[in-house]
Amino acid sequence: MQNNRYRIYSEYLKAKYGEKVYKIPIQIPVTCPNRDGVLGEGGCIFCGEEGAGFENLESSISVIDQLNTNIKYIRNRYKANKFIAYFQNFTNTYVSFDKFKEYIQMVCQEDVVEIAISTRPDCIDNRYLEFLKKIEQEKNINISIELGLQSVNYHTLKKINRGHSLAEFIDAVLKIKSFGFEICTHMILNLPWDQEDDIIEGAKILSSLKVDQVKLHSLYIVKNTIMSKMYEDQEVEIISLEEYVDRVILFLEYLNPTIVVQRLIGRAPKENTLFCNWSTSWWKIKDRIDEKMDGIETYQGKKYDYLSAKALKHL
Repeated sequence: MQNNRYRIYSEYLKAKYGEKVYKIPIQIPVTCPNRDGVLGEGGCIFCGEEGAGFENLESSISVIDQLNTNIKYIRNRYKANKFIAYFQNFTNTYVSFDKFKEYIQMVCQEDVVEIAISTRPDCIDNRYLEFLKKIEQEKNINISIELGLQSVNYHTLKKINRGHSLAEFIDAVLKIKSFGFEICTHMILNLPWDQEDDIIEGAKILSSLKVDQVKLHSLYIVKNTIMSKMYEDQEVEIISLEEYVDRVILFLEYLNPTIVVQRLIGRAPKENTLFCNWSTSWWKIKDRIDEKMDGIETYQGKKYDYLSAKALKHL
């Protein structure tokens, strides 16, 4: 592995599938249960109207056309042969069962080796998981589930109007694991109400639950959201870039070294944000994290010594 400081997603995929694999984002017409009034209204206070899929093709374009258009572009540009169909935006299991089956079946193509589905812990249902298991077995396509958690601090989850607690996340992970699917968890490491202890506890909980992958994000402030008003009214304060770098490193030090790291920093459209990544390119932040880890000679799992009867290890 070129970088032995943490387990890199692209290298994991290459080892798993024998060559470089490209993730193809797909957007379907869904929302979230804490946006439409079922569990709450307005959604997470940092989430804009377009969700996380600002680079996606429009959901009005059919799933098959989105997939084929993006595959054609990536194949021609990078000579790619294998792809992951990634249902990215909002909550992709928050849709009728029949529509869900239809969307999933559309992406079952020969060059698609994996289907990744982004969703919420409170939208995990056995019918959907049983159907995905059937697809995995009959089509020989791997299934992975991406769960947004963002924080393990229940006070913070209430503050951001997440609409679920840590308990629902744990329940969802156990349920998904019983079907044998890989799980990727999304975490925001600089939410204003979280401290370093929350970052450590987040790494510990994900490690103890044996999630397979993580995606780390920094909080960005989207215009016309509740969070943007709080930011403009100086009700919230964003930690410095250097503090974010330290939090990422701290999280990785406590994280099980077998967990794959999909990303260390997220991205957002600058024209629609009041704050995004300290006005610094994501790759520069990544380089800064790598350089600091090299400088202090640390690595993922360095402090992973807290499970399996820690108190008895000296006996």
